[in-house]
Amino acid sequence: MTKILSAAIPGIGANARCKRIGLIVPSSNTNAEPDCWMLTPPGVTLHVTRSGGYDVSVIPDSNEMRRFARQSLEQQVQLLVDAQVDVIAYGCTSATLSDGPAFDKTFGDDIQTMSGCPSVTTAGALIAAIKSLGLERVAFTSPYVRELADESVDFIRQSDIEVVSQVGFSKNLNSLEQGALTPDDAYEMALRADHPDAQGVVISCTDYRALEAIPAIEAAIQKPVVTSNQALMYACLKQLGIEPAHTPEGGRLFNRGAFV
Repeated sequence: MTKILSAAIPGIGANARCKRIGLIVPSSNTNAEPDCWMLTPPGVTLHVTRSGGYDVSVIPDSNEMRRFARQSLEQQVQLLVDAQVDVIAYGCTSATLSDGPAFDKTFGDDIQTMSGCPSVTTAGALIAAIKSLGLERVAFTSPYVRELADESVDFIRQSDIEVVSQVGFSKNLNSLEQGALTPDDAYEMALRADHPDAQGVVISCTDYRALEAIPAIEAAIQKPVVTSNQALMYACLKQLGIEPAHTPEGGRLFNRGAFV
């Protein structure tokens, strides 16, 4: 049928769908998918499943994120295995940031063992993106509660990256409130977080509309910006051996030519 359509209408069915990214997101997360689609190059498709079992009205603190990360992922992973994806991305940064690099690696390894295909965690991707840009000192901002933000900063420091400043929201936000934040919020918080000693700004949380603010932030501070969803997609594409498409939202991370 594709050959018939292609012959009748040039361009129909001409682009091969060669690689599939499987993405697991928290059930209330509505921003990771559109962000990741914005960074998905031709020939790559995105296949998403959700993980629930939490109260969206509760403030997601460290204990809640640890519990969420440790709940069974077997069904979600199997759904993506059924779709024959080439890599599985775990789209929740704080779930493993709260427990440190060793847990994050074990968590990713467990997904890989269950699925039989490569896996990428957002926390691990965040660190890889920072290092690929050659950043040794960064500013940090997120919509997390203070305790969780502090643990996230500690995760970054344990990864041999200095955090020279940290800014968060004055109000504790539940999952739905985090998801309702705007790119304007991300822009304002990034500029507040920036510091003369910082070589770049890190914005953590997959359900935060920070991706769309990257071009404006980088233009304002003249430094690279790394966000959770941007880093996650970069890591997935690198795992697949695919160079990222040049897109403004990808910032300097996505617009440097070949992989570093």
